[in-house]
Amino acid sequence: MKLRWFHILGVMIGFLGVIILINGSQDLVFDIKYIKGYFYAFICALTWSSYSVLSRYFGKVPTSAVGAFCGVTAVLAFFCHMIFEVTVIPDFKSILAMFVLGLGPVGGAFFAWDYGVKKGDITLLGTLSYSAPVLSTILLVAFGLSSANRTIWISCAFIVLGSIISSLPLFMRFFRTHNQPH
Repeated sequence: MKLRWFHILGVMIGFLGVIILINGSQDLVFDIKYIKGYFYAFICALTWSSYSVLSRYFGKVPTSAVGAFCGVTAVLAFFCHMIFEVTVIPDFKSILAMFVLGLGPVGGAFFAWDYGVKKGDITLLGTLSYSAPVLSTILLVAFGLSSANRTIWISCAFIVLGSIISSLPLFMRFFRTHNQPH
């Protein structure tokens, strides 16, 4: 798939919505004291996007290989933890929660994402990934852990608009197909 102007515009609008959502009503300020965190976030975004695009090119590698990638990542994370962090032994409830999350939604998401980028519409998949902050915010509001306000709805509108613009050809095909006389 080729990167087109509407992909870039849609991602920029969606990203603006995510920034508004994360930042809330506070002023958007770049604080130099967080430069290390900004750098790590940028590296993570670059790593994940590179993995997604490269997975498409190596489509013959079976999705089951994701388990091996996760295993290697766990070993590397363990060594990084031992070098850079202080060890805190979690209680049984926390260990159980980590285990269930790893096998369930987090682990399943890795397999589903790999399958999606290899076999699906990677542009649509990337665009729909912007729905995660919208869905998590809606859940926070639904469970009473956050209040619905104008900022939330504006940011969600930007994210949805960005998704629609990024997926313009998909929507155009859909409307052409469904608006033809029978």
